[in-house]
Amino acid sequence: MKGRLASILILCGFYVALDIYTYFGLKSLFEDKQSIRIYQVIYLLTTLFVYFSFYQMYVAFGQGSIFRSSSANFYLGIVFTAVFAKMVFVGIMLLQDGGRTIYALFSWISSLFSSDNVARSHLPSRRKFITVLAAGIAAIPLSTMLYGITRGKYRYTINRVKLSFKDLPAAFNGFKIVQISDIHAGSLDSPDDVLRGVQMINGESPDAVVFTGDLVNSMKDEVNPFIDIFAQLTARHGKYAVLGNHDYYGAPRDTRKDKQNEYWQDFFAKYEAMGFNLLNNQGAKIEKQGEHINILGVENWGAGRWFPKLGDLDKALTDSAKDDFCVLLSHDPTHWDEQVVPHDKHIHLTLSGHTHGFQFGINMPGFKWSPAQYRYPHWMGLYEKAEQYLYVNRGFGFLGFPGRVGMWPEITVIELETA
Repeated sequence: MKGRLASILILCGFYVALDIYTYFGLKSLFEDKQSIRIYQVIYLLTTLFVYFSFYQMYVAFGQGSIFRSSSANFYLGIVFTAVFAKMVFVGIMLLQDGGRTIYALFSWISSLFSSDNVARSHLPSRRKFITVLAAGIAAIPLSTMLYGITRGKYRYTINRVKLSFKDLPAAFNGFKIVQISDIHAGSLDSPDDVLRGVQMINGESPDAVVFTGDLVNSMKDEVNPFIDIFAQLTARHGKYAVLGNHDYYGAPRDTRKDKQNEYWQDFFAKYEAMGFNLLNNQGAKIEKQGEHINILGVENWGAGRWFPKLGDLDKALTDSAKDDFCVLLSHDPTHWDEQVVPHDKHIHLTLSGHTHGFQFGINMPGFKWSPAQYRYPHWMGLYEKAEQYLYVNRGFGFLGFPGRVGMWPEITVIELETA
């Protein structure tokens, strides 16, 4: 905890330097006294709000509520936005000022060897065009990030995917699965917007709704204000869920088995109250017109050494026959490459989340980019290998940065078809 508080103080000190540089850089754009005075008042008010946000972050870290308080998350977003935007502005200005400094240095050296008594070394004035350009470019992350923490985080988008399988039971042709992932209830701050997302799901008339993990940020009770909302999800053949890595973080450190059991029983009861069948290394059959498919669920299994590895695919497959059509819910997409694809049992479709698309990036037809792709080989959307599919959902909620830029929250509608 002390290390985190120290990090905030270091970040604040770094921001002070950015703030001073930005203040004088923007001030150079104004010439008359009245414009300068108006600029100073506006800049002072906005920067005081950022410093207030730093203070609120400091308090939240001290109380251990930084990722469990919607207000703390908001202030965190303000700090991230201000720091990033000013880094962009200062970075461009430093290119100009660096050139000015080098010019002045060479001018001074030249004057040492000149017989002219008039010193020729001077610092050229800043070019107004470059300052305006720097401000304009910095305004892009400023505006998009502000949108991300106010509206973008609840800008639910529906992605429709049709998948054909040769061995899909005929009764399930047209079967519609709606997937959501990474709710992160501790970050959510608008029950009305969450309800709107639930209503969008119900509007798809799903045959099954699946949730692929990370219900909370860390503490099980974070979901309490939203239980009644998620309980309104409807599906003809049931709702199914698995745990994500964050769902384990609130478990008590007390090693006494009764304390552990009490925690998990209460947590699992919350899934039941929302109407979800929690599949902890288990399978469930969905029957229709005398045929069936299997919905499998594993506990979290991630390739990273710091993530829980409690998923047991063999156990989840216990009641599945060799030729059964199987849909697997597994939170972390790294599980697919490491254990699912090479497994003896053919898993037709795996549904994952976890990456959030890093909540930042570009998602356009023909071009997709996010920092997530440098961390995860399968980070968003549909993948296929050995006639097995993986779909990675961008998530329903958000974590850390309290918003989304370009990587909007996702509701995936998957329709199964017979080939």
